[in-house]
Amino acid sequence: MKQYCYYPSPIGELLLTGSSGILQEIYFPCEAENITISTSMTENKTSFSPVRKQLSEYFAGERKTFSIPFSPAGTPFQGRVWMELQKIPYGHTASYGEIAERIGNPKACRAIGMANGKNPIPIIIPCHRIIGKDGSMTGFGGGLKIKKFLLDLEQRG
Repeated sequence: MKQYCYYPSPIGELLLTGSSGILQEIYFPCEAENITISTSMTENKTSFSPVRKQLSEYFAGERKTFSIPFSPAGTPFQGRVWMELQKIPYGHTASYGEIAERIGNPKACRAIGMANGKNPIPIIIPCHRIIGKDGSMTGFGGGLKIKKFLLDLEQRG
């Protein structure tokens, strides 16, 4: 059975969803407004306690990596991209081209961008660490203001 809970964060209230204690999605406030909670879903803060604790530590600047069970739904290609995103160290950034090179498909920059945009577990899978080749801020599901907040948070840590 799918469960959900809301998590009050410095960037607004996040919606967490998953089942059996495994995180499947994080929605930013601007996205959560458009999500309809199914009547088959149950609210359960307890099952998300480890996620909430680690997010609190992250936002306090005390956690640089996450160690919670999660299972993002996506294609095999998206999964490869999301695995590579997790290798970008806290406080660092990479470009779409760098990720394309790392997965052995240097011409896949546009596809990397699409996979990055479909990441269902932002922050935990740090899609906010992807920037343009020229160092510019690029699109982000939570909006550029939140992306800047997350990058600034990590620069201070």
